[in-house]
Amino acid sequence: MKEDKKKPETWIKTRHKIVQKTLAPLFAPFCRWKYGIDIKSFRKEQGDRPFLILMNHQTVFDQFFVGVAFQRPIYFIATEDIFSNGWVSSLIRWLVAPIPIKKQTTDLRAVRTCLKVAKEGGTIALAPEGNRTYDGKTVYINPAIAPLARKLRLPIAFFRIEGGYGVDPRWGRKVRKGKMKAYVSRVIETDELATYSSEELYDIICKELDVNEAVVNGEFRDKNLAQYMERLVYVCPECGLSVFESHGDIVECKNCGLKVRYKPNRELEGVGYDLPYRFMADWYKAQNDFVNQLDLSAYTAFPMYEDHARFSEVIVYKNKKLLMKDAVVKLYGNRLCIAEGADAEHSMTFDTVSVITVLGRNKLNIYCGDKIYQLKGDKRFNAIKYMNIFYRYKNTNLLTGGEDGKFLGL
Repeated sequence: MKEDKKKPETWIKTRHKIVQKTLAPLFAPFCRWKYGIDIKSFRKEQGDRPFLILMNHQTVFDQFFVGVAFQRPIYFIATEDIFSNGWVSSLIRWLVAPIPIKKQTTDLRAVRTCLKVAKEGGTIALAPEGNRTYDGKTVYINPAIAPLARKLRLPIAFFRIEGGYGVDPRWGRKVRKGKMKAYVSRVIETDELATYSSEELYDIICKELDVNEAVVNGEFRDKNLAQYMERLVYVCPECGLSVFESHGDIVECKNCGLKVRYKPNRELEGVGYDLPYRFMADWYKAQNDFVNQLDLSAYTAFPMYEDHARFSEVIVYKNKKLLMKDAVVKLYGNRLCIAEGADAEHSMTFDTVSVITVLGRNKLNIYCGDKIYQLKGDKRFNAIKYMNIFYRYKNTNLLTGGEDGKFLGL
């Protein structure tokens, strides 16, 4: 007698529908109260159909806004970091089964899982940026999203989130009082999708998800508006590479004393100084331009920056193994050096590192060979400078910066 072949396990489970129906009604009023957001429902328009939901990424709560707007279980594509936290990750997988992807890498496993979910009739959601905006503008979108969307053959719903940068800036301390809105701006049905080339679809995706919050269109109130802006800024318009510290609505350069006020309407204002930037997007662009002109060979004998951080190895889809509790991290123009106490220094040259990326507000993942390491500093830790300097090195020495050689990781 032949043994019965075991049926392949499905990604979609009945419990996911129960979780969606139970939690969505609870999250709707919480989102309105916490974020001041007006979420336009797409439930009637969706019916019982699966979709590919493409959204811009502004706050830590964006996935819940999507969950409130749609009525079917949604399978979000999420970075490996949320799958590497032990039992918490196991609970998340059991409840909502997000699709894991290795950030800023080509992950064929994630593509196969998406195809599996689509074949089973599931709705998939992702932020094509792969990153949450730091300056209020939609960041770089990898062109690979277009062929993936075409391959899934699902109708596409573009979900726009607006006002999130004012309410919950990525570099910020907490949620501010202000107004947001989220809505489906356009739907591309499968028959229309078939008429577009990957290049045409990519242009549509970039256009539909293009949100620019470097404008005055409302006020966002908090007594500590500039708190932790030093997570983003590290180039002073007066003295160049620097260290900043924020208090209240002021961020100050620790080298030259320049002070900048962050106003409720998201504008910047120099304190006793004619600041050349009106919005954070202007400062962020100038910072990137400055880094793209740096001669990193001048910073190989002594470190550009020195920080303290927890240093861990990420055991992908399992947990994190703490290597150093209070490591001294030194950033050079061509490498990272990490040590604790009298222990031997752990050095990673940029030639051996494939990717450096920022997660959350200020965590740093380093992909070195077959290992993934993570640095997690204190609340003022600036992770983005490590990523920027790494990409500046790659662009200069290995020509990996795309057409213009200016891409700095975001």
